[in-house]
Amino acid sequence: MSTKATFYHAGCGVCVDAEQQFAASLDPSKFEVEIVHLGQAPSRLAEAEAAGVKSVPAFVIDGQPYHINFGASVDDLK
Repeated sequence: MSTKATFYHAGCGVCVDAEQQFAASLDPSKFEVEIVHLGQAPSRLAEAEAAGVKSVPAFVIDGQPYHINFGASVDDLK
């Protein structure tokens, strides 16, 4: 059984690099990775905030947010 991992990003250089380095590196037999580009799916901003995402890029795994570097504040995406 795989664990859901949602990767939120905004398309900036830091976000794209994190997607290539981290999201693509997770073992697909252990993680079901969903990539959410908040610039293209602004309707999911509230979902990201409710999950504890304060800045992107960030993963949410098992309800726990993990922030990677700092590309943009979620407030700046509104």
